[in-house]
Order: sequence, then structure tokens, then C-alpha cells
Amino acid sequence: MAVKEIDQRIVGESVQLNIGGMTCASCSARIEKQLAKIPGVIHVHVNLASEKAAIEFAPGIVDVDGLIQTVVKTGYSASPVADEPLSEERSDQKNAYHILWWTFVAGSVLTLPLLLQMISGFTRAAFVMPLFIQFILATPVQFVVGWRFYQGAYHALRSRAPNMDVLVALGTSTAYVYSSILMFGHIPGDTYFDTAALITTLILLGKVLEHKSKYQTGEAIRELVRLQAKTARVLRDHVEVEVLLEQVQVGDEIVVLPGEKVPVDGVIVSGKSMIDESMLTGESMPITKDVGDFVIGATMNKEGSFQFRATKVGKDTALAQIVRMVDEAQGSKAPIQRLADRVSGIFVPIVLVIAVITFMMYAWLVDINSAIVHAVAVLVIACPCSLGLATPTAIMVGTGKGAEQGILIRGGEALERAQKIDTLLLDKTGTITHGKPAITDVIGLLNYRREEVIYYAASAEQRSEHPLARAMMEEAKHQGEQLQEVAFFEAIPGLGVKAKTHSDLIYVGTSELMQSSGFDTSDSEDVYRELQAMGKTVMYVAREQELIGMIAVADTVKMSSKIALETMKKMGINVYMVTGDNRQTAVAIAEMVGIDESHVMAQMLPAQKEQLVVQLQQEGHIVGMSGDGINDAPALARSDIGFAMGAGADVAIEAADITLMSSDLMAIVDAIELSRATMRKIRQNLFWSFGYNSLGIPFAAFGIVTPVIAGAAMALSSVSVVTSSLMLRRFKGSKVIAH
Repeated sequence: MAVKEIDQRIVGESVQLNIGGMTCASCSARIEKQLAKIPGVIHVHVNLASEKAAIEFAPGIVDVDGLIQTVVKTGYSASPVADEPLSEERSDQKNAYHILWWTFVAGSVLTLPLLLQMISGFTRAAFVMPLFIQFILATPVQFVVGWRFYQGAYHALRSRAPNMDVLVALGTSTAYVYSSILMFGHIPGDTYFDTAALITTLILLGKVLEHKSKYQTGEAIRELVRLQAKTARVLRDHVEVEVLLEQVQVGDEIVVLPGEKVPVDGVIVSGKSMIDESMLTGESMPITKDVGDFVIGATMNKEGSFQFRATKVGKDTALAQIVRMVDEAQGSKAPIQRLADRVSGIFVPIVLVIAVITFMMYAWLVDINSAIVHAVAVLVIACPCSLGLATPTAIMVGTGKGAEQGILIRGGEALERAQKIDTLLLDKTGTITHGKPAITDVIGLLNYRREEVIYYAASAEQRSEHPLARAMMEEAKHQGEQLQEVAFFEAIPGLGVKAKTHSDLIYVGTSELMQSSGFDTSDSEDVYRELQAMGKTVMYVAREQELIGMIAVADTVKMSSKIALETMKKMGINVYMVTGDNRQTAVAIAEMVGIDESHVMAQMLPAQKEQLVVQLQQEGHIVGMSGDGINDAPALARSDIGFAMGAGADVAIEAADITLMSSDLMAIVDAIELSRATMRKIRQNLFWSFGYNSLGIPFAAFGIVTPVIAGAAMALSSVSVVTSSLMLRRFKGSKVIAH
């Protein structure tokens, strides 16, 4: 990561550039270095795996054209990333792969006879082609097939930052030129045309495999893109017209039939259906959607048809924003990568020195042939490609796998920090609980049945906008009864409601309301207080002169919350509940899910939540915070890692490091486990990359590894690192879903 100090009053702009021509970690480091030198550049990161540069700059001091020119002068191609988040694949990447593939095929055809000659040398039926035939076969491999290495080496040396291309070009050229001198000078000695050609072709094979493997690391984004519908059935002048998705406009009314995908985001204006939102939330159960409910583009309509009004289209849809967030995360850099960056920056010059020393030692102690063989082996085996790919490929796969499971990670830094969490603060409402009141208990008095108590209470409450009234209406709706019409309605603040239907006078409210209205509650006060002690809101229901029942309402705990919290404890994470609710209710919820009472922080204001985060950080804890409301935003921003529930407020999502599209607490467990798995993979990749180069160079210098084997090992090292990262695609999250 490169950062420049500039006037903090300047507001920076950001741009992403597609970078072409990078071959190893030294390339990305060199581009970063050159861009960071430009006045006005605030921050720059170049990702070898995604072949993109993310740049923050001060407009007016530098522009995008200036950034592109700098990249081109450094020896690489650059172009702005198209402002089209749902494009499946960069065409230039596809073209580059085809060119690379056919170049490899041509090199293989020319190299095959030389390879057969080399293999025959180990058998009794050895044959040796005339030198001029070897020369004819090796020359196009060296200068046509291998031209990419010369081109890269030229630009690298021009900018005084040698890279992998310098090592390959120097190693193969040494073998080719030495063999040509012996042939044209008719000087006796061993020639290495076959070695030079085979190394070039093997390394090119490695590049083909690496390119294909890197393509697979971005599969998550392509899978998300494929989810979107291609067309939409739009009402134009009251006539259904099928149009391309790109032609849908905000305000269009769209018809969706059973089995079809919802094309864009919007609000249902007529009809009702069950919609599968698993692509977004990971929750397998379809969700009932009715008039006024929000629907999301790319979700699947299971049954029933409906009509909705488009509110977000194109790059503003939820799917487009998810794709954009994942794309940015995959191009980010984790702090652990800094070590690899520092090493790769000085690695190639050190290898060149070792190769020169190896050549001189063998030339002095043995002969010139041995000197060339060992020096070439050192140059070829020492490429730092695997070192440069170790971290970004794992981040690409990790963040992509997270997106598949509804875990949106902002970048490599957030991914790395999440695995260090030892303390987690959870907001109660909407995080541990569902965030909306639901009826938990209905107690009938005077032989009234449960259904009758709900019927009379809902009839009285149908004009109320209170959340508790909505809970009663929902329950009555499930019972399927036609409610009485209300002739008179009065809301009594803090106490309840009084309503007159055509046949009944109904009261719904607290014991204070009942007593002031002349009802005797003494026989049921014990049950009333018992329900209140459990953190529930209790209301009496009275009809005419009779107290007919009690209804208890509470914000219910999600099914998976207790399992998730037990899992977090096993992971060594201390969990705190922070809520603005009263302590009695908070403690009752905490007991249900297994949170220690000493870790319950009730009646907390937003500033107090933030202060608690700071206090725990000062005690040496790595603090995570999860919430879904505006009041959680300060604590989310202050925490080491913030988790925002995807159904929450936009400001909470903006302040968080990880957005969970599911409302299930197990998603936090999955996010932390994914972070740990990704970091284990990065450390594993770095270990083998450092180990490969640490062992490979001395093996080559002492003749244990030949130049050809060195070329194959170098090519396969990069492929093995990318393949290792792809193993993260096996990561499976929990199957527990909140209801």
C-alpha cells in the first residue's frame, strides 16, 4: 500500500484501472511505486491477481489520463474499469488468454522435437539433431514465443526495477546465445538450444494455467451476475411489453409470473406471492410478499403473480451494489501482504547477484558449461510469482465465497481483522431478536378462548398504528376471521385504547387502564407481573363489563441466536449485549440466549455504545460490533470490525466493515470462520512461497536442480498457490436459519 501526505482539506476521488502486462509481484510493486510518486495521488493499490489498480487522487492536481500515462510509461497497459458492475468478463482479459494459449501451442509444436532429443539422451537410442535444425526450432521460440519476456524485461530495466521477465529473459538468452556462439564459431562444447526453448515453453504453460486459475478465483462475481434476469415484462400504456433489462426505468410497473425472476428492485403494488431470496440472504425458506413489500432483483418468484413498481434499476439495484462491493474487496490488500511486498521489491536484484556469483564460482572452479547451467537454473527458479499471488488470490476467493453466502466483506483489511476478534458487542433489537413485537402468550379469562381474546383485541386495535396493535392484527389475520367494524376509537397515551363497535365496547391496555375503567384485576395480577418479569409487554382485554383475557407481546428471540452465541463462546469470543431497552427486558432476553448478566448493558444511548467499544479497546481487546439501526452506527464505525445486518439502516451498513445479508446471527460466526480460514490459507501460501524460493535457489546453485526442472518448478509454483487458494471454495457456512 502506498500513501502520500497531502492537504486533508482536499476531497479525493477514486478510480479503478485495468492493468495489462503484469507478470509477478515486482510488476505490481513497481506500478504502485510509480503512481505513488505522482503529486495528488493519495492512495494506490495494485492487485496482481485481479489485474487492477485502485487509486484515490485529488482532482485538479492529477486526472485519470495522467494516471494512465504513468502506467503506460512504466511499461504496462491501462484503461479505466467500465462503470458497468454487471459486466461478466473483461474482453481484453479474454483476448489476452486466447493469445497466450495459441502462443503456447506454437511454442509446444516447435519445442517437442527438442524435448524428444533431450529425453532420448537418457536412453540407448539417443539421437541428436544437427545443430542448425536445433537453431531453427529454438530461434522462433526464443524471440517470438518468448517475446513477452523480452518486452517485460525492457520496461522493467528501463524503470530500474527488475522483475521475473528479467530473470527469464536473461536465463534463456544466456543458454541460447552461448549455444549460438559455439555453433557459428564451430567451437566444440555442449549446446543448450533445447534447454532455452523448453524453459520458455514451460514457463508459458505456467502462465496459461495461472491465468485460467486466476479466472476461477473471480467465479463468485460471475455467479452473482448470472443471477440477474435478462428481460422484464413491463406495462406500457396498460399493455405488457417484454423489454431488455437495460431498458427498464424507475417508475415502470412490472409483472412477474410464477417461476420467473424479479428483474429489478421495487415495491409490490398488487398481488401476493412467495419469493425465494436465498441468493441474497442464504435463507432457504421462501418469504411471503404482499402489497407494499419490497422485492429485490434476481430473487425467484415461487408461486403467485404480482405487479410491482421499479424503484432501483441498473447499477443502483441491490445485486449491482453487491457485485461492486465484492469486486472492490477482491482488489483490496490485506496488511499481511506488506511482508510479501517488501520481499518482492528487493528479491530480483538479490537473485541477479546470486546468479553472477554462481557463474563466477563455477567458471573458476569447474568450466564455463557448468557455470552457464547453474547460473541459468538460479535465474529461472527464483521468480517471485507465487509470492505475489499468495495473498490476493486467497482474498479474492474468500470474499467471493462470502458473497455467495450473503457475507459482504469490504476488503482484505476487514477480512484479516475479523479473525482476531476476542470480544463482540451485539445489539439486542433486530440482531439477537427479530426486531418487531410478536404475541407470545394469550390467556383467556371467564372461559373465553384464545381465538376470542385475539378477535376482540384486534377489532379494537385496527385503527391504531402502534407496533403492538400490528402484532395483534397479524395474529388475527392468521386466524382468518372478519373483524368487527369500529364506530368509535380512542387512544389513551401510555395506557391503551378504547373502541366501540356496533355491538361491543372493548378496552385493551394496562392494568392501570382497566382499574381506572372499573375492572377488577386482583385475581390476575400475579400472572400479569410474572409475564412482565419475563420482559414482556402485557395488555388486558375487556369486553363490556367483563375482563376476558390477557395478551403478552415481546420482541422474540431468533431461533438460531442461542446456538450462535454458544458457538461464539467455543470460539473464545466474549459476548456483550448492548441495548437501549430497559434492563429487566434485556436480562430476560440474555437469559434465553446464554449471555451472562454482567455482560448485559441496558438503556444505552448511541454515544454510550461507542464509549463501551473504546473502553474495551483500551483494555486490549479486539472488538467487534453488530447492529442494524442508526443508533448503532457510531459503535460500528469505532469498533475494530463492524457487522451490519443487511435488513438494517443504510447508515449502519455504510459504517460497517462486513454486511450480513441474512438476519441470522450464525452469519457472524460464518464471517469470522471464513476470515480465519482465509488467513490460514494466506499464511500457508506465504510459507510455501518463501520456502520454495529459499530452497530452490541453493538447489539450483549447487546443481541439484537443472534449468529445465527449474523452469517447470517455477511455472508450477504459481499454479499451486492459486490452486491452494481455490480450495477455499469448499468452505461451507452454517445451515441454521433464523425464523
